[in-house]
Amino acid sequence: MIRTYIYGEVPNEELFIRSRAIADVAPAVAEILENVRNRGDEALREYTRRFDGVELESFLVTPEEIEEGCAAVSEEFRAVLRQAAENIAEYHRNQIRSGFVMTRPKGVVLGQIVRPIERVGLYVPNGTAAYPSSLLMNCIPAKIAGCGLLVTVTPPDRNGKVSPAILAAAREAGVDRIYKIGGAQAIGALAYGTESIPRVYKIVGPGNAFVAEAKKQVFGTVAIDTVAGPSEVLILADDGNDPKVVAADMLAQAEHDVLATAVLITDSVSLAGEVAEELEVQLQSLPREKIARASIENNGKIVLVSDMDQAVECANEIAPEHLEICLDDPFSYLGKIKNAGSIFLGKNAAEALGDYMAGPNHTLPTTGTALFGSPLSVDDFVKKSQYTYYSREALQDIRGSIELFAEEEGLRGHADSIRARFAERETS
Repeated sequence: MIRTYIYGEVPNEELFIRSRAIADVAPAVAEILENVRNRGDEALREYTRRFDGVELESFLVTPEEIEEGCAAVSEEFRAVLRQAAENIAEYHRNQIRSGFVMTRPKGVVLGQIVRPIERVGLYVPNGTAAYPSSLLMNCIPAKIAGCGLLVTVTPPDRNGKVSPAILAAAREAGVDRIYKIGGAQAIGALAYGTESIPRVYKIVGPGNAFVAEAKKQVFGTVAIDTVAGPSEVLILADDGNDPKVVAADMLAQAEHDVLATAVLITDSVSLAGEVAEELEVQLQSLPREKIARASIENNGKIVLVSDMDQAVECANEIAPEHLEICLDDPFSYLGKIKNAGSIFLGKNAAEALGDYMAGPNHTLPTTGTALFGSPLSVDDFVKKSQYTYYSREALQDIRGSIELFAEEEGLRGHADSIRARFAERETS
């Protein structure tokens, strides 16, 4: 059963346990990556046979397979995908940024240009559940940023097929290529390139412990979005809330993973008790009961506070991935929130709304990284270059300062590179 605590009686790190996989997969992942780097497609076929139980000659999903997969998805769900894609695109278009140019006297021109990352790879899980929503959330900002090649990798099933829902989402998002490959070996293929899979410059998307570890190990060869931990929700609620709704929101998070965390912070003793009872009632009818129950029993918490200001104080220390402010006046608390990945305001803004249809991104900083991290955005798919132009007259004005700075740092060559530009006139 879920445990209840009083805020201040135990440290916050105990109130909000961030679970991580116990097994150390780093050595196994390193071996897989090295094998893919050295043997390319041959290694990919070997791992696909071993881990996915299927023999593949070609990893590329053909246009015919995409058609077949899309046809297997109901028109109703395709319409939902289209609407979700439109909402995500509408929100993320507001994130487009352009460069700038500025001038100073005597012909100085400074500026910044913004360019899309040319090749991006997206990992889409296909294990205990398929997540077409993750594909939309990762691909659409990349497309809006203008990325030239967008490659998706996802594990095949035992028949060598890709989830129809993922294929339908890929078409809606405008993915350029889809490959039937999963696990750490897929990350290696994207990072190093193989005979059939092109190397990319950035890898995004969630995955299991092997995928997360592989992303860590290839970072530097390529860029990555983040190394995401288990998903989490923190709910702030008073006695004006329906305990059935609060419990349902907690279980919506808990059913993701046995390592997921769902925590309620409330100033109402009665709500705390009712939510605890309701969790048990709803768990019994949840299809993913075993997963959700393990999450609630191991990581779930109810925290009692004196008032909602104290609840906000606790939330800011925890820096949750998802924060629900289930209050009648949520906007009065919004300005007080310093650390959270995605904030859901009011009693109607369920976290599930953000997972699928609202538009803001659901790829978020986890395990407390909202202290310094941000949701996935168009910014993650662009890079910036800066430029400088100085006329001779402008450089003359500042040369003494540059030379002094360089000499102070013990870098005589830096100073000489400035002096050399004026040496001829000074000696003539």
